Amino acid sequence: MRSDTMKKGASRLPHRSIFKALGLTDEELKRPIIGVVNSGNELIPGHMHLDKIAEAVKAGIRMAGGTPMEFPAIGVCDGVAMNHMGMKYSLATREIIADSIEAVAIAHPFDGLVLIPSCDKIVPGMIMAALRLNIPSIVISGGPMMAGRFDGQSIDYSSCYEAIGKYQKGEYTGEDLKKIEDEACPTCGSCSGMFTANSMNCLSEAIGIALAGNGTIPAFYSKRLRLAKTTGMKIMELVASNTKPRDIITMEAIRNAIAVDMALGCSSNTVLHLKAIAHEAEIDFALELVNEISGKTPNLCRLSPAGSHHLEDLYFAGGVEAVMNELLKNGLINGGAKTVSGKTIGENIAGAEILNKEVIRKVSSPYLKDGGLAILWGNLAPDGCVVKRSAVDPSMYHYKGKARVFNSEEESLEAIMNGKISPGDVVVIRYEGPKGGPGMSEMLAPTSAIAGIGLDKDVALITDGRFSGATRGASIGHVSPEAMAGGPICIIEDGDLIEINISENKISLLLSDGEIEKRLKSWQPPGPKVKEGYLARYSRMVTSASEGAVLE
Repeated sequence: MRSDTMKKGASRLPHRSIFKALGLTDEELKRPIIGVVNSGNELIPGHMHLDKIAEAVKAGIRMAGGTPMEFPAIGVCDGVAMNHMGMKYSLATREIIADSIEAVAIAHPFDGLVLIPSCDKIVPGMIMAALRLNIPSIVISGGPMMAGRFDGQSIDYSSCYEAIGKYQKGEYTGEDLKKIEDEACPTCGSCSGMFTANSMNCLSEAIGIALAGNGTIPAFYSKRLRLAKTTGMKIMELVASNTKPRDIITMEAIRNAIAVDMALGCSSNTVLHLKAIAHEAEIDFALELVNEISGKTPNLCRLSPAGSHHLEDLYFAGGVEAVMNELLKNGLINGGAKTVSGKTIGENIAGAEILNKEVIRKVSSPYLKDGGLAILWGNLAPDGCVVKRSAVDPSMYHYKGKARVFNSEEESLEAIMNGKISPGDVVVIRYEGPKGGPGMSEMLAPTSAIAGIGLDKDVALITDGRFSGATRGASIGHVSPEAMAGGPICIIEDGDLIEINISENKISLLLSDGEIEKRLKSWQPPGPKVKEGYLARYSRMVTSASEGAVLE
């Protein structure tokens, strides 16, 4: 056993003494020792109940003959960090999470790991650590939040931002805002739309690192506690068979995850995280693969913010398993891929049927014939950029407009909220990339403000930052190279024409090559926004969004 390194033989008497101080018995020390990484905290609704999940996991480990040892991982709530300095730290915490788990799991050589995330950067950060360590590992999330209700309609976290725009227009009263505030996020769990957290938890099933149901069983269901116990038992099987994350997360698993991503209409952030996961797995994943798979994988779901359905609806309609089975029947995923269940994808999803054909459509009658995400290229983004196509009104698939340029999210939001943006504009927000932000802020506030004032079908937004999974509209992020690295987005001026063609995967700054070259020669990078601390180090070390924004 790997844990023998810290517990077996006469030379490890001091180590065993430390374990005895923790209350461990000789019998517990004989068993495989499983690290239980719990990101539970009192900061995030998705994590407030993870103490219960962890207890269930540990019960499962003990039932199967192992000894669990729990330790924490940090977590930032993107919803609370949104639209202020805190958002610059959100993506950057993904690397802290991966690094800290690596450090603990090598200092304390566990035989296996159970990873308990729930939200946004924490899910990929934990998967990245598992791949880096490459010891038997499995993921169990805290599950999704239920949707709220207002005025007879389902609402969620993103509804809060759009409500601000409607309030500015006089469509909502102060009393309406208070009701939405009280009802939009009604339970524990990761916010109820197909935002980044739920996207990554669903894709963890598709990629094979979590058991079926991980992405959709509601957070407060006892069924999730049973899944957690099963997960605890399952890690013991993975340890016994020495099945490691890199045995499971292969190129075929990545391809499966992208196909499920396209069918579900996941957050654009999944591209960033799947790139980083592939990097840790030593898999060469080029962005062209997204469009290749998107071109043949239809979009089968319209979950918030793209539509009115939420994760609970997906759960009752058959879950990720039903989506995957529909894809498998049509030859769109590989059913032979290995998973942590000990069975193949095909075996896991056998018999899973669509129970609501509006929530999950058949391949023969999809919402879109192409997938939910698209990568665009052109002289504005030579290394690519990402759009959540399923959340864009088809009238905006081919769009030409005049640039309105802002050097920060705050500048853009002030202009939007004060009526300075007009139909036909392309809002350009730059110096918000991994290096320039630093930290690649999510732009939910400006995109939701545009939607809230009714301009989401008349205005596009382009940024070298990124978007929350709650974003809808013609919002194009991850523009690479970013402005701070001298990408062409840095030389756009007010009034320049920009053409977006989502159908043809193109984005163009309508200037001559000579003019672009002339402007780039005269461009000087601004000084760093943050000059000390972790973010300053992160800014110096982080790679482009097109490479997953991993650290060099």
